[in-house]
Amino acid sequence: MTTSAPWTLAPLRPEPGRVVRGRIRVELGTTAVEVPLVVVDGAHPGPRVVFTAGMHGGEFTGIEAAARLADLLDPRRVHGQVVICPVANPPAVYDGRLAASPLDGVNINRVFPGDAGGLPTERLAAWHFTHLLAGADAYVDLHSGGIDEDLRDFVGHRLTGDPGLDRRTTAMAHGIGIADVIAGLDAGGGNSHAAAARAGVPAVLVESGRLGERDPEAADRLSRGLLGLLSVLEVVAPSDPAPPAGPVRAWTWAASVTAPATGLWYPALSAGDDVAAGGVLGYVRDPADGRRTPVLSPVTGRLFYGMRALTVSTGAELAALARRSGA
Repeated sequence: MTTSAPWTLAPLRPEPGRVVRGRIRVELGTTAVEVPLVVVDGAHPGPRVVFTAGMHGGEFTGIEAAARLADLLDPRRVHGQVVICPVANPPAVYDGRLAASPLDGVNINRVFPGDAGGLPTERLAAWHFTHLLAGADAYVDLHSGGIDEDLRDFVGHRLTGDPGLDRRTTAMAHGIGIADVIAGLDAGGGNSHAAAARAGVPAVLVESGRLGERDPEAADRLSRGLLGLLSVLEVVAPSDPAPPAGPVRAWTWAASVTAPATGLWYPALSAGDDVAAGGVLGYVRDPADGRRTPVLSPVTGRLFYGMRALTVSTGAELAALARRSGA
């Protein structure tokens, strides 16, 4: 793994062998936010690994795991620098509970690498990309199933066509201890880990937790899995974390299914269920005339996350399905 040059971000001034904590004021045009950062500056040289959580509101397991990870790391034993941003999108986390920011209605994880002259959320994405993601040797974005989302834990990554980069990213994805690893077949789109991959940074998405639940055991399990990842990256000694549990199941993304109409959503499956092509995922009911519109799976695969809210609008994502690699 690459050894990074010294990194600072005013007003934080990391020093080897120390943990530095603070807030960074980020100007967003019409307003400003304060983004919390924890920098564990190791006593020994090594890579710079960046963790973000709290891109969306209501995703508590990832936020809690990021906070716990900062407490688990002893800078005297760390090789390199671990930069942790537990609340990457304060307006969505503190003032909202869903993916869209209350500032402008924008989902930050659809607009990376952002726009420094754009809407407030686009500016915030550009700040993260410029100051945290682009200079990292490895990047991990922590998410959870929000208050309207059923989810089966998984790690996601993007294939770029660069063999060396894809090999390093796959090793990261397999090092966390979550059994299901899902590959995207390209690095397109506005997700933060996809934008990092396009910039040549090994990057993974971690999804753990469901329905906006606060689950201390899940957060503890995830934080220790992140220690396992740091051992793969040679940031901490292999003896520090618990070993990852069980074999990895490799998948590829197969389909995203959206609502064909506005109305009331009645899902037929839960996260982790398998479905055949043409199988019923659920139906949307018109609240005025009671007419039901069935929603069918376009592929054979497994449901990894699905909408559990009652009310949906046309185009809302209802289900995301993956198929076993090689199937």
